[in-house]
Amino acid sequence: MALRSTVYKAELQIADMDREHYATHSLTIARHPSETEERLMIRLLAFAMHADDALAFGRGLSTDDEPDLWLRDLTGAIRLWIEVGLPDEKWIRKACGRAERVLVIAYGGSRADVWWNQNAGTLARLENLGVMRIDAQAGAALAGLAQRAMQLSCNLQDAQVWIGSEAGSATIEPQRLKAWRS
Repeated sequence: MALRSTVYKAELQIADMDREHYATHSLTIARHPSETEERLMIRLLAFAMHADDALAFGRGLSTDDEPDLWLRDLTGAIRLWIEVGLPDEKWIRKACGRAERVLVIAYGGSRADVWWNQNAGTLARLENLGVMRIDAQAGAALAGLAQRAMQLSCNLQDAQVWIGSEAGSATIEPQRLKAWRS
């Protein structure tokens, strides 16, 4: 018998001083059986950092042709494609061909460092690609906030993110490994 996804519900109050985005988003997030709470919460962090009414979660780990999150315009064109984890370089190139901008949010401590060292040279050529890294301590702190029903406050300012709930708080300073070229 196949395991089913676990559904998480989050009310996310965002105050993004950098982008002047202030809103509350009610989100339903499916956690794939093979997905950790850390990865789930980093997907939620990615949503908070790029919050938009049109930003949506993809169908998940079992779907090969969709990102973790994406922002589509009214014509269906993909404006932003977000991958969480350590995706294959070929998959990133494919995403860069389909979307206006692609963002990879790498996490996993030393595994993320090894992944970046192996792929940095090849990925440097992709002008519409941005890469960020979340350190292991921040990822663990985010995982500690995970609950099936969450009410989270999120403040973003000067490239620093603070997320808090009744379960605690986490401060995240994503490290930019590669910036988009305009």
